[in-house]
Amino acid sequence: MLPHKILVAENENFLALNFQKSLKELRYKISENPFSREESVKLGEIYPDLVLISIWLTRKDNGIQVADIIRIFVLYFTGYLASKKLHNQELIKSCSDIVKPFAESELHIGVEMAIDKHQTNKKLQEEKQKMVAIINSMQHAVVVTYPDACVQFMNPMAEALTGWQEGEAHGKNLTEVVKLIDKDIEETIENLATQTIATGKVLHLPDNCVLITKNGREILVGDYVAPIRDSNDNITGAVLVLQEVTQRKRMEAQLLQNAFYDGLTALPNRALFLDRLKQAVERSKRRIDYRFGILFLDLDGFKEINDRFGHAVGDDLLVAIGRRLDSCLRSGDSVGRFSGDEFAVLLEDIKDISDAINVAKRIQDTLGLPLTLNGNQISTTASIGITINQGGSDQAENLLQNADAAMYHAKQQGKARYAVFDVIANN
Repeated sequence: MLPHKILVAENENFLALNFQKSLKELRYKISENPFSREESVKLGEIYPDLVLISIWLTRKDNGIQVADIIRIFVLYFTGYLASKKLHNQELIKSCSDIVKPFAESELHIGVEMAIDKHQTNKKLQEEKQKMVAIINSMQHAVVVTYPDACVQFMNPMAEALTGWQEGEAHGKNLTEVVKLIDKDIEETIENLATQTIATGKVLHLPDNCVLITKNGREILVGDYVAPIRDSNDNITGAVLVLQEVTQRKRMEAQLLQNAFYDGLTALPNRALFLDRLKQAVERSKRRIDYRFGILFLDLDGFKEINDRFGHAVGDDLLVAIGRRLDSCLRSGDSVGRFSGDEFAVLLEDIKDISDAINVAKRIQDTLGLPLTLNGNQISTTASIGITINQGGSDQAENLLQNADAAMYHAKQQGKARYAVFDVIANN
């Protein structure tokens, strides 16, 4: 290993020469000796491992001022009283000092300890710089806090997302910089850093979480806050990781729409209607007096309308029919499109079959009103099959089949008719 390079900056030539001689005998490499601020700032060209500097370097400049300029690890030469004063003022917290007079062995130990401290600090600084570079390259916003949950560091993504610059956010309470609202309950989220520091647990943001930026803009965000632990497992702060999820939420909503809603009419599709029907069946098992009805509809003469006016008009008709069916129902009821010109209605919490029949009649009256589509006046009717639940042994699929069978029976009798499954089943 090459010998460590040391620069001696002492205002007394005699002492400087003695220090240099002693250090050479200890097999250190000695750099030239600058005595002033002007010469000290040239140290960047010398790059010593350590500077031994007198606390009173010149009348104009003291050693601390020069050390602030050169930014190289320093071992101070100082007297006892000066050393005590400096330590009380914490002016040399990141440096070391050695009190004059001292023996050669004390010089050796002081230099080795200073160099070891310098190398340790250098490694820590390099690791910190490496970590900062990694965090800055992340595509997520990262905010690091102190143990008191105030902002310590923000990466560029966090600055861009929140609208706060790190310099102006530094030291502020996290909730002042990262304002989060749970939109499901319309409540401000308390300081997550405080919570994770207190519990030691990773906390995830609510599903519908909004960030209020510095300029007041609302952004849907997600992810988590986690405690930061040192090598002894002590919590030293928290890290908040955020990302905008507006696009993801939009895609999730679209996937949900595609999976459970009809693309043409925007009504629930067969899968969602069947799920709601199964929920009604479960309610009927818990409540012996709970009744619900199912209407299954098929438009009369829809094929002829398609053939005469075209599929575009046929599609517009299906959309209009869906709206008219929905207008005939209460807020708790459901209407869904199954396929083609088939629709189903779920009537929640009815008294008996007469309630379902009355809705079927209202639907028939509403559908009988003419529609004007693309300049064409069109009238249509529907054949309707009706059934209600019988008790705890009901199955959703069986109830749908019964309503479907009743609908086909009504269609066989002619247009604009309804039929009740219990009636045709007993005949």
